[in-house]
Amino acid sequence: MNNIFKMLCLTFGLFFSVLSHAEEPLKIGFVYVSSTGEAGWTYTHDQARLNLEKVYGDKIKTTFIENVAEGPDAERVITQLAQSGHKLIFTTSFGYMNPTLKVAKRFPDVKFEHATGYKRSKNVGTYFDRIYEARYLTGVVAGYMTKTNVLGYIGAFPIPEVVRGINAFTLGARSVNPDVKVKVVWVNTWFDPAKEREAANSLIDQKSDVLTFHTDSPAAVQAAENAGIYAVAYHSDMSEYGPTAQLTAAIHSWDDFYVERVKAVMDGTWKSENVWKGIGAGMTKVAPFNKAVPKNVADEVTALSDQIVAGKFHPFTGPIKDQSGKLILKSGEVMKDEALLGMDYYVEGVDGKLK
Repeated sequence: MNNIFKMLCLTFGLFFSVLSHAEEPLKIGFVYVSSTGEAGWTYTHDQARLNLEKVYGDKIKTTFIENVAEGPDAERVITQLAQSGHKLIFTTSFGYMNPTLKVAKRFPDVKFEHATGYKRSKNVGTYFDRIYEARYLTGVVAGYMTKTNVLGYIGAFPIPEVVRGINAFTLGARSVNPDVKVKVVWVNTWFDPAKEREAANSLIDQKSDVLTFHTDSPAAVQAAENAGIYAVAYHSDMSEYGPTAQLTAAIHSWDDFYVERVKAVMDGTWKSENVWKGIGAGMTKVAPFNKAVPKNVADEVTALSDQIVAGKFHPFTGPIKDQSGKLILKSGEVMKDEALLGMDYYVEGVDGKLK
């Protein structure tokens, strides 16, 4: 009898142990280069994280660590997340690429998703949105709205992702206003409101009357509001920081992508991929237009957006020349992804030298 009782206890113990293990939530980690805040790049990722919690409830448990510097700090933080049982980790800044790959080698059973990167491995996928589509469209708005024909652009680092945005914005603006010049100021940081504000003021002093940026804070929008000029926001809708200044914004939407990747981990179908989707997939969007934008301009931009979705228009369609006048793309030719991803030159109309 004692042996039967022991066997029953052992059987039920194993059953409840397996049941308890099966009900453990999937632990998901997020690494952010700046604070979550109420606007900007990190804000968009954190909104998608919060959406995951709404969608999956107690089936998941999320953790985020903000203000993580690129480099050794990133490797340490990513390692801590992997060691503490996180089975899916999103690393959301370009400079996290090599640290992510290094940690991934040591934790082959953990899945990693790296935003904006180009290096992958068996358990490291990459993702980004075709934000250049929205950049082009917002450039069209800026081209119509400028009076000085000088547009100001604050850049973080001179990497292809940022250069591509500058060029797309310039092409959009010059498609409706060939006299436009785009002035660029580099701040060499993703997030530093003081530096961003200083750069914005410098561009205003150079007669820029529409500002945009590839940095994380709303400092440029605030500077434009204070100066009585316009701004095109980036990453997220920043109209609350410049209700009069913000014309529109080029924004990211990660909600659906994050839901899909979590589902793939849960059902065992996850695999390393390079995901690069745009307006058609809802991964890239244009924010509502300021009432100052004329209806015909808003209608034109909406029509262009519809053409992008339908595959009838691509922002990087020739003829395209670089600053020196060299033909980069023949008339009617569409730039291939490889060329877009390696972009290291300014197009005609950008004022300043990249190299």
